[in-house]
Amino acid sequence: MTSAELPYVEAELNYLKPMAERPRYYAYEVEPGEFRSNMSADPHKVRIHDMRPIASEIALDRQGFALVEHPTAVKDFWDDDEVRRVYYPEVERFLTELTGASRVFIFDHLQRRRVPGLKDRSTGGPRQPATRVHVDHTARSGPQRVRDLLPDEAEELLKGRVQVINLWRPIRGPLQDAPLALCDARTVDFADLVPSDLVYRDRVGETYSVTWNPAHQWYYAPELRREEALLLKIADTRTDIPARFMPHTSFTDPTTPPDAFPRESIEVRTLVFHPN
Repeated sequence: MTSAELPYVEAELNYLKPMAERPRYYAYEVEPGEFRSNMSADPHKVRIHDMRPIASEIALDRQGFALVEHPTAVKDFWDDDEVRRVYYPEVERFLTELTGASRVFIFDHLQRRRVPGLKDRSTGGPRQPATRVHVDHTARSGPQRVRDLLPDEAEELLKGRVQVINLWRPIRGPLQDAPLALCDARTVDFADLVPSDLVYRDRVGETYSVTWNPAHQWYYAPELRREEALLLKIADTRTDIPARFMPHTSFTDPTTPPDAFPRESIEVRTLVFHPN
């Protein structure tokens, strides 16, 4: 089945409006009168295809994402202690088996709860769904995360293949509100990816913002269940595969019922190591 034959919804995605200066976003509240970002949105309406009919044909190294069954023993995903105690080992075992990695290192997790009218990274509220097309790490910042987090082992680990993979799931399902749109990495030109500064108080990270390209093909998993998860290829040091960096964003699904429960989700971020 080709993408043209798949069911789809149409929705607006926020790309980066092309700009001369380097894109920048402050990950904290700035002084009054200052701007959190120098970026402007370039919205485009696109078709976002239902991946379920072709889920068995989708792979991390080909499209850059995957839909998987992943039952969990976690009772409360808002309990950080339980997430670290129960969920981290589950995710580590799952990714090790799935990818054949020699080691999986979980470096953090993030819960999101959509609150209408609240912007992402606002103070006094939960993190909101990301509403612009982006990739969390770049060809430079992926390896840098290894150096930051595992400084004593980094250079040896970086001699092998390193992947940054997120495991993303709804805390409450079936998820109908603010689902995640995933771009087939094979349809992304490297020139579409724009290195951008993510400025923290103590460091500067680097992400990819993404400019519009009509070749991009988008997918989602409608009504994602709590027992399911999405795998997101964020970065990969291997260069001979189609999927190294996978753009993604939340979107407003026009078929969302008006009484749908606001999205709650959790993503676990991992470094996945393969020796030479």
